[in-house]
Amino acid sequence: MSGRPTSCCGLLLAVAVLALVASASASARTLKIATIVPDGSSWLVEMRKAGDEIKERTEGRVKLKFYPGGVMGGDKTVLRKVRAGQLQGGAFTSGALANVYPDIELYSLPLLFRDYDEVDFVRAQLDQKLAAGLSKKGFEALAITDGGFAYVLSQKPISRVEDMEGTRVWLVEDDKMTDMALRIAGVAPVPLPIADVYTALQTGLVDTVAAPPIGAIAFQWHTRVRYLTDVPIMYLAGVFAVDKKAFGRISKKDRATVRQVVSDAAKRLDAANRADEENARDALKNQGIEFVSALSRDEVQRWRSISAEATTRMRDTGRYSEQLINEILMLLQEHRSGATTDE
Repeated sequence: MSGRPTSCCGLLLAVAVLALVASASASARTLKIATIVPDGSSWLVEMRKAGDEIKERTEGRVKLKFYPGGVMGGDKTVLRKVRAGQLQGGAFTSGALANVYPDIELYSLPLLFRDYDEVDFVRAQLDQKLAAGLSKKGFEALAITDGGFAYVLSQKPISRVEDMEGTRVWLVEDDKMTDMALRIAGVAPVPLPIADVYTALQTGLVDTVAAPPIGAIAFQWHTRVRYLTDVPIMYLAGVFAVDKKAFGRISKKDRATVRQVVSDAAKRLDAANRADEENARDALKNQGIEFVSALSRDEVQRWRSISAEATTRMRDTGRYSEQLINEILMLLQEHRSGATTDE
């Protein structure tokens, strides 16, 4: 009889301990993040540091685990795995998320931005709106980051629109914006996943790509081309996004920590990437890449006319928000008007 209370207390204590362990286990979350970005890249280095900080600040309740270099497949495959719950998120190009939320790729309208001052002015107004739109589609944008300005890299010099004739131009799969602009220019592009581009350059399936200098070096595409057309044809944005439901299983306090730490890391990355861009251009020149300029201001204007026509046609499709397109163009007009006045 006297042993029963002790036995009951022991049983209750064991149950309580098990409940605490189960609770701790349930609250601990590992966000599995996939990306095509190569291992060892500045993005991975910085985000792994962010993951370590998140783990420390949440006392192990939230961890980030990265799968770099396309080991989980291309963006389409990663999105499918996120929906299936095998992954919780990824570092995507904005175009990769366009089938989820088309407006997320509006920053990449061809020849939209001319420099980073314009990028910063517009993004300061619209990043949060785009993140809110993506959230309604089930993805939490932890950061929208610089992908840099893309330039045409080719195996023959391209300084005029006519020089594009007969080229085999790589196009990111499902990139409807660039596809329309290229077809207006008389080019039938070759759509491929990013992971297949190097092999395509080797085999001659494609002979022309568009990429930021840093990206061209990271993926070794620069070893398969000879020329760079020195006109920034497109600004690229990256999106570090996670499944909204998976993110919602984390406590409100820990979600705030994740957002803050990732946002801070993204700002450091943007600053570093912009500083490194000039170094990447010099590296391309040192590797024997010849920089080709457009023949005249009129030629640059021809490219811009093609871009404007592509934008008009995309408006007509109803795929993108007319309001957001107008807002971007109005902000650019405001910024350029101010810059002209300052001069």
